[in-house]
Amino acid sequence: MHIASVQELEGFFETTGPQAATNIALGSLPLRRHITAPECRQYLLRQAFEEAIHTHAYQYIVESLGLDEGEIFNAYNEVKSIRDKDEFLIPFINTLTDPAFVTGTVENDQKLLKSLIVFACLMEGLFFYVGFTQILALGRQNKMMGAAEQYQYILRDESMHCNFGIDLINTIKMENPQLWTAEFREEIKVLFMQAVELEYAYAEDTMPRGVLGLNAPMFKGYLRFIANRRAQQIGLEPLFAQEENPFPWMSEMIDMKKERNFFETRVTEYQTGGALNWE
Repeated sequence: MHIASVQELEGFFETTGPQAATNIALGSLPLRRHITAPECRQYLLRQAFEEAIHTHAYQYIVESLGLDEGEIFNAYNEVKSIRDKDEFLIPFINTLTDPAFVTGTVENDQKLLKSLIVFACLMEGLFFYVGFTQILALGRQNKMMGAAEQYQYILRDESMHCNFGIDLINTIKMENPQLWTAEFREEIKVLFMQAVELEYAYAEDTMPRGVLGLNAPMFKGYLRFIANRRAQQIGLEPLFAQEENPFPWMSEMIDMKKERNFFETRVTEYQTGGALNWE
């Protein structure tokens, strides 16, 4: 990939990353007011902290690659597909940040549950996957290895955030079955459909001509595959006809369970692992 392509790709993804961190902070911290379980409230603080680390990592990658920061971080104002995703989230952020919002009625409890589903299943669990796949595809081809590794750690965190949110959603459903009505489920399905279309529009913008052996149509099936998984995790039926995952290698990236230890992994930056002598 030439530098212009890298800058274009990073511009799309780096803009949505910090914007997402802001949305998480705006959403997760006020959410603590409505969640009484102390372990959940503690995790929400950790989640906001990790998003701040992600923002720093994005900035570090941009600086390290010597990209045009002004162009990259202004993409949010100029690219409709990025702006549309954020505007999709704003009503749910407003629900959580409204100081007058209180739970205790079925209507407001459903608003809270809907906001949780949007943040956990759609923002953490569906948005970003186009960008993650593109960056990690570079790493699989031994290009931009350092940046790809940073994104793999970020993806690990986002996977944990998503799983925590899904556990929280399912616990609320179990404790408040009156919220999970047929009408409410239909509203959630509509939101899932909208999120898939928004992320697909983003894929079309980032890959108008294809890159790294990927193209926008390939992501249509992938986004449907991920959306089906998220829907099933919260007790909904699959929303789309079952399709084969076009990127099965992403599962390995997402399922990374441990941090790497410098002394336990092969060191390739300075010399080959086989040349190391610890005696």
